[in-house]
Amino acid sequence: MARQIFLLFVFVSCNNDVDDNIEQQSILNQQDVEVYLLNTLNDIRGYCIDMKGYKNNADINKSLQAHSCYSYQGEISVDQGFDKTKLLNEEFYISHFNVCMEADKIEKSSTLKLNSCDNNINNQRFVLQSDGKIHPKSNLNLCLTISDSFIEGGGGNPVHLIRTLTLENCNDELSSLQKWGIRKAD
Repeated sequence: MARQIFLLFVFVSCNNDVDDNIEQQSILNQQDVEVYLLNTLNDIRGYCIDMKGYKNNADINKSLQAHSCYSYQGEISVDQGFDKTKLLNEEFYISHFNVCMEADKIEKSSTLKLNSCDNNINNQRFVLQSDGKIHPKSNLNLCLTISDSFIEGGGGNPVHLIRTLTLENCNDELSSLQKWGIRKAD
């Protein structure tokens, strides 16, 4: 009987190790990137798509914003980290919070928020084009656009800057506010 219990323990332990290894491999394969505006505008650190709040305390119930990128600190911040694989498959997924970027509506001046991911929700499908424009998949005439105006945030040295994100008509005159890239931390 003791031998059977020992073998059962070894079997369960091995299975747990397999599950842990699969989970660890999944984490290792995941590559978080920041989505940043190609034009740094008035902040040499650049602007990244960001959650409101601070890092682990970011609030998934608030709209997304453009914020000074944190990668100058040496890593991608959890509130600015998008899963690269999912992003390239039209899903802007913030892995740490298990949420996806979603447009309130697919129309001009609509804001962006976060919600549980659902491949069937049209408002969560975005395409990052080779020219740097991010479009809702259902309307390629709209582009993710950062605002002209900014406010100062609550920290950083120099102080972090914040801008609004909306969907606007794609326009060559607004290209400095509508072209994005992805990158890993420096």
